[in-house]
Formats: sequence, structure tokens, C-alpha cells
Amino acid sequence: MVFRMYPVQRSGRRLCLRELSVDDVDAVLAVYGDPRATEHLSFEPRTREQTGRIVARSVAAATTEPRTEYALAVVAPPSGRLIGFARLATDPHQQRAATMGFALRPDAWGVGHGTETVRLLLALAFEDLALHRVWGARSPLNTASARTMAAAGMTEEGLIRGHVRKAGQWRDSVVHAILAEEWEPRPF
Repeated sequence: MVFRMYPVQRSGRRLCLRELSVDDVDAVLAVYGDPRATEHLSFEPRTREQTGRIVARSVAAATTEPRTEYALAVVAPPSGRLIGFARLATDPHQQRAATMGFALRPDAWGVGHGTETVRLLLALAFEDLALHRVWGARSPLNTASARTMAAAGMTEEGLIRGHVRKAGQWRDSVVHAILAEEWEPRPF
């Protein structure tokens, strides 16, 4: 199955997912360069140069054939302000499956934007790409992410021991997943 969709535009009640552009570097840096936003992610805060390379790679990946990565801006209409970064990547080791992840600016936390972001990614995966399974991993200490994925309909499946190396230490990850038959489309 070929996964192709460009450009992506998914809208919810308060947020939209859209393709990244090279003009988004500083807005993505507000997420990827923030120590609070990256505390539970698999990497240390990024520099502007590193963030610029990530955005450039994501923009280029959007038009590859077949498309295997959907790295998207999370924006808040009507201003169009980028408040986060969301990613869905097909998993070459599983049939019709993808991994997902997201990160939001700290000033966007605590008001349901994470749940809406995950639901928009899952709608893309199941409604547009006809995937069978989507999974994501989180730091065991990231209880906010656990609540977000549960609220979006994902099930906690288990622990991957020694999964991520960050700050010179190996860290476990907790896996959450959802199957197509468990997905319940509902209004945002």
C-alpha cells in the first residue's frame, strides 16, 4: 500500500494540522529549544541550526514517493500561530502501522490541545491513510502524556526497557497504541 497525501490539512475544534514550511523554524524552535517542552522527549533541547535542519528535512520528506513521514505544524486558528509539532511515520517493521509523537509549547499545555493534536493525528492515520495500528511511546515520568493518549482513545500496552538514551542515561518508554477498529471518530 502506498501512503501518499500532500498537502495535509486536518482541522479540529480549536486546532489545525498543516504542512511545515521553511518559515516555521523559529516557531518550532520555541518547542524544540525549550527545556520544559523537551524534558520528557528523547532528545535534549535543540539549537536553531538543528531545528532548521529538522524543518528542512521534514519539508523535503513531505513530497517523497512513497511518503512515509508526516511532520506537521500544530496551529491555533484564527491567528495561525504554531503551538506545536506533530509527527506520524509509517513503521517499516509493521504492516499498515505508524508511530506518532507530538510536542507543544509550554504555554499551550493544560487546556486539551494535546488530546486534540493526538486525535487529529489518529484521524489522519485511520480515516485518510487507512492504517491498522498507531503507537507512541512516552517517558514513564510524563503523566500528562499518559492522560492525553488515554483521552484520545489509546491503550497503554507496556514498557520498553532501556529504550532511549538521554543525558548519558538509558531510559524506559511506555507504549500506548490504538487499532483501527478501536478508533471512534467524533466531532472535535
